[in-house]
Amino acid sequence: MKLYRLILIIGLITVFFSCKEDEQKIDISDIAIEYSFDKFHQDFHNATPANFSKLRNKYPRFLDKKQSDSIWLSYAKDSLWLALHHEIDSNFGTFKKENEAITSIFKYVKYYYPSFKAPRVVTYNAGLMNLEHPIIYSDSTLIISVDSYLGASNKFYSNFPVYLRKSFEKNQISIQVARSVAKQTQPKVLHREFIAKMIAAGQLQYAVSQFIPSVSEKDLFRYDDKKMQWIQDNEEDIWKYFMEKEYIYSTDKDLSRRFLEPAPFTKFYMTFDNESPGRVGTWIGYKIVQSYMKKNAVSLPDMMATAPSEIFKKSKYKPNR
Repeated sequence: MKLYRLILIIGLITVFFSCKEDEQKIDISDIAIEYSFDKFHQDFHNATPANFSKLRNKYPRFLDKKQSDSIWLSYAKDSLWLALHHEIDSNFGTFKKENEAITSIFKYVKYYYPSFKAPRVVTYNAGLMNLEHPIIYSDSTLIISVDSYLGASNKFYSNFPVYLRKSFEKNQISIQVARSVAKQTQPKVLHREFIAKMIAAGQLQYAVSQFIPSVSEKDLFRYDDKKMQWIQDNEEDIWKYFMEKEYIYSTDKDLSRRFLEPAPFTKFYMTFDNESPGRVGTWIGYKIVQSYMKKNAVSLPDMMATAPSEIFKKSKYKPNR
């Protein structure tokens, strides 16, 4: 009899939490999104003297009027550009999956921000010139340098360190698109204290996780399994380290370089540095934001507009042991 009651209780608990999870799922199927997805890299590849004026009209911001048609057409025959174009074609084809992923992101953004107007999306072959900033979002246009996403092992990236090559994977397109949109929702404030910088970075990561609910923390932070396990196991020790070193309210700019910027590992200046992933400060900021959202009934837009100091105070953050 006792066993029966125990099974019944466990069953009820399971149903309860399943219902809770279902309640948190957002239905975006009825959200309408309209935007154009233009493949400039493809149109440029197919350009001829006869149709170049039409190309200029369609992509005025990409084709400087100071350069003659003949000079632009010669760029389209450049050996590096052509080699990259072939790789782009082989890797992406029609861009159907990427288009669908971006559509989904825009729908989630519109769910949270009803006044959101989806930007025009344009793919671009930048000839490896935009690897540091492969996505630009301005003037209602989102530009994707698709030559920056050919895969970590692609020959074109062989001279780059491994930790940077992870950002060249195809799955990073949607993550970086979501981050570019999230930045538009975040007040442009210059934060001086380290805790504020951590939380501001964490706010962006959290917004991305809401715009792409299926994204894993591993992909969100570009960590491999080993690095992911390390940071999960050492969250409490990282936080203690920051506290003991009195970094939390420090305005030392070097802390951003050590703990927030992309790097192969974090510079604790300890023997275990090589085992750690980079950007552990961003991870802590993200965990603080998660704690804040769990403990406070606020919307995503409200959270993004909230000062990091307020988030920290109300998060009641306690690192995982």
